[in-house]
Amino acid sequence: MAEAATEETSNTVEEPLDLVRLSLDERILVKMRNDRELRGRLHAYDQHLNMVLGDVEETVTTVEIDDETFEELYKTSKRQIPMLYVRGDGVILVSPPLRVGGV
Repeated sequence: MAEAATEETSNTVEEPLDLVRLSLDERILVKMRNDRELRGRLHAYDQHLNMVLGDVEETVTTVEIDDETFEELYKTSKRQIPMLYVRGDGVILVSPPLRVGGV
């Protein structure tokens, strides 16, 4: 019976970092400063939101102004990174994977 209570509390979200804990070994989206986004598998994290991500796709969005028309031109560049350490002070948002089925 004690095992069931422990298992039940390990899947609940009581604090913000619990949501990150439940995303371990799952693919997550991390929005960073300077219009950077990271999508990768969360291997480890700490209370400062320093993270280790694997199989990462980094997307960087830049805005350039056309000199003639003064239009904003949005350009994105992507690259694959096998393993990445993310410093927590650059993190704006961490989005867990979409959960289906009421978990």
